[in-house]
Amino acid sequence: MVLTALAAVVLVAAAFNVKVVSASDADTAASEGQLDPAAYAAERFDDIAAQVEDEAVPLADLLTQLEGGADEAEFGNTSGASSAYAFPVTFTAVAGTATPPILPVTVEGVPAETTVQVQIGPALNGTALRDVTGEISFNEFTNQLEYQNVSTELNDLVRTDVLEGFDAAAAAGRTIEVTGAFLRVNPQLVSVVPVSIEVIG
Repeated sequence: MVLTALAAVVLVAAAFNVKVVSASDADTAASEGQLDPAAYAAERFDDIAAQVEDEAVPLADLLTQLEGGADEAEFGNTSGASSAYAFPVTFTAVAGTATPPILPVTVEGVPAETTVQVQIGPALNGTALRDVTGEISFNEFTNQLEYQNVSTELNDLVRTDVLEGFDAAAAAGRTIEVTGAFLRVNPQLVSVVPVSIEVIG
């Protein structure tokens, strides 16, 4: 009898500690902490672009330094120990014939065996803009998908805000000025995501 009475008391006490959560409250709780990649990218884009422009290194100089054994960390940032470095660069180049999503360019001082291209869309690839400042950390995000989606949204902003008025076909054979970021996955390929691009001659 004593055990039965104690069990009854425990059950009553437990009942008073049960919190009933409505479906709408559950949905709200589930969404808390989840990040909107588009909003995050829109909030950060101008600051990222400004930092890239402020810290950009002339491309030919950067490649010479890296070829000579310079520490990549001196000039760029990476999202992790096993990831490629992203570098902010600037250069004046002669534009080739565009084959979207890329515009091949010739940059004085860059070895002939190194291919330099500017990503012009409609699809832009890579995580260069996300990683180049060193200020966006995976720890800010719920999962890898959110982290990757921020890269996609930043690239989309380049397409709509930077490349909207750029006529790649008309630029062929002309001199352009580009500032942007690239991931050094392959030392023989520089594929730049621009934060500014302009025909100057």
